[in-house]
Amino acid sequence: MTDANEAQMADLMQKYKQKLQGQLGVNLQESLNEQGVSKEYMEFQREYLPGHISLYEKLCNLSEKILTVKPDKQKEQELLESLEISHLNITPAGAASFAFLAPLALILSSIILSLFFLKSFFFVIFFMIVGFSIVKPLGKIPIFIANGWRLKASNQMVICIFYVVTFMRHTSNLELAIRFAADHIAPPLSLDLKKVLWDVETQKYPAVKDALEAYLETWRKWNVEFIEAFHLVEASLLEGNEDSRIATLDKSLDVILTETYERMLHYAQNLKTPITMLHMLGIILPILGLVILPLVVSFLKDVRWYSISLLYNIGLPASVYYLGKNILAKRPTGYGDTDLSEQEEFRKYANISIKFGKKEFVFTPMWFCIALGLAFLLVGFSPLILHRFVPDEAGWGFGELDETSTCLRKFCLLDYRTSESGKAIGPFGLGSSILSLFVIVGLGIAIGLYYKLRSKKVIEIRKTTEQLEQEFASGLFQLGNRLGDGSPAETSFEKVGRSMEGTISGNFFQLVGMNIRRLGMGVAQAIFDPRNGAIKFFPSKLIESSMKVLIESVRKGPKVAAVALMNISRYVKEIHKVNERLKDLMSDVLSSMNSQIKFLTPVIAGIVIGITSMVTTILGKLSLQMKHLSGGSDAGGALAGGFFGQGVPTFHFQIIVGLYVVQITYILTIIANGIENGSDKLNERYQMGNNMVRASVLYSIIAMLIMLSFNFIASKIMDPSLLGGIGS
Repeated sequence: MTDANEAQMADLMQKYKQKLQGQLGVNLQESLNEQGVSKEYMEFQREYLPGHISLYEKLCNLSEKILTVKPDKQKEQELLESLEISHLNITPAGAASFAFLAPLALILSSIILSLFFLKSFFFVIFFMIVGFSIVKPLGKIPIFIANGWRLKASNQMVICIFYVVTFMRHTSNLELAIRFAADHIAPPLSLDLKKVLWDVETQKYPAVKDALEAYLETWRKWNVEFIEAFHLVEASLLEGNEDSRIATLDKSLDVILTETYERMLHYAQNLKTPITMLHMLGIILPILGLVILPLVVSFLKDVRWYSISLLYNIGLPASVYYLGKNILAKRPTGYGDTDLSEQEEFRKYANISIKFGKKEFVFTPMWFCIALGLAFLLVGFSPLILHRFVPDEAGWGFGELDETSTCLRKFCLLDYRTSESGKAIGPFGLGSSILSLFVIVGLGIAIGLYYKLRSKKVIEIRKTTEQLEQEFASGLFQLGNRLGDGSPAETSFEKVGRSMEGTISGNFFQLVGMNIRRLGMGVAQAIFDPRNGAIKFFPSKLIESSMKVLIESVRKGPKVAAVALMNISRYVKEIHKVNERLKDLMSDVLSSMNSQIKFLTPVIAGIVIGITSMVTTILGKLSLQMKHLSGGSDAGGALAGGFFGQGVPTFHFQIIVGLYVVQITYILTIIANGIENGSDKLNERYQMGNNMVRASVLYSIIAMLIMLSFNFIASKIMDPSLLGGIGS
């Protein structure tokens, strides 16, 4: 094309743009962003993408403007694939620029903060190590987001094929089948299917097959069975014989079920090594370190509590979380349940409701849990508050008289000691150590209750729904038989309900029958009426879609409806059977992880804290008694200080370890739920609530009992009268 032709074409396009702008009343240039994406699509996107992703997009775009860092070709291609899957509105260069600038900003700010304000070179070294360590993980954020999106979407793939096949058995139309599936599954796969239809409507692709093919290519690396199943669905459109068409559709569902089981089998077999690594890194090595740390901090004067906290409360949890994310990233297609609390009609169940007379007050559990947590924290940090306002702690203790003790008693509440520089260090007292447990109990109960209160009512509804769906297969089979025998749909519902009396699905069929008989409704209205429809009291996408298929197919005759319902019944049973086999595959790994979360980690950590308390008490008593035996001379104090440093108070040490127990419980719950259920946020919140309360309370009880027992043993060992006799 010559320059003259190009100029003429540009003028023509500009002319028609202006004409369109005048007719539509919009500025076409302003309605597109920098990448040529329409405002309408951006709004369509924002309905489903969470807020933290938008923040990440802004940071990446800002980083690219400040300093553009281009990844290598292989990395760029991987990032492009991830950005396409996760619908992120950034470039690979933006992601790479953020991964470079964010650690650089962290290192520079930490150097300034550490040298000029904290005056500690330790923080400089620590944050430099952290800065260099997070470059690679930050560069993989689009990949992690895409993996999370893929995990959510892949959990819905089996049910997606189920809906497509179910619809196409009675109506051989691919576009309507995709729309039917998109209406009955939750985001993110519903968003992807709507995007396929969107691309056809906006004429990006000429036909739905082309748009679907382009979308399926994005899954070739991860879910080949999903592509094969859809190809079989497309092949059914070309079958001239009705029996062959139905057989091809049945084959598509069989393919995704069989290959899903095989892929999950290999995943379970390969899971043992990474789970062992996770167990060693997250549980065994940190606990072994905790056993040694009391001696380290007692003999090395420069070790402070914040040094241990940076390692145990930032470094280790971040490493375990990163390793867990990599394990979940390799999880194949599975099954996941919809988070009902995200649906409009169930959001009220995620709140607390209190009735006063006729009025009902509804409020979020967040404020209640924050208030409860703050009350516990106030008790836990009370030793620090008491020392600030009442420095003289004489008599603030319990037990026999002890002249070598700061409180003149064998066991002190606070027990602040004076360092070589004259600064008060503590609290070392047994009472303070016991009170510090309230910090961990408060955090665990507050976080656990928040998740439990948000999910308890909704999870009960879902369990009822799951039970209904399990029974519903046999109910559909009976309903199909009734229709096949020529019985009209209006009377068949009540007959099936009577035969299944006492079951949840029987109640559903009876309610439909009552609406038809008593209220004079038709079948569709009896099921879907907004006010009295049976589906309103039995919320299930599976039941809703099955009934819609019934309504559509019954128009073609009772025989067609009978076959449709009996096949849905068969599909539901097959999906349930494969799902149970998958759970059996994961049982060994999950039982091991659950024992770590619910028992091993809190118990071992509690025992370690008890030992730490005893060692710290013994070393502290030795130091004070050596000074006392020397007549309180400076030489005696220097001699004691030369052998033993002041160490880290059990008060601080316990809070660090307890916080690690809370963190590791949180992380392992996410990983265990992800392995078992994929992206199931509702079950994750419910398990989080149970595990967090159980782990924090069990840890605190064990730590308190061991601390009390071991400190009484230590008091007998360090009896001043015995040491006094030795000294004389």
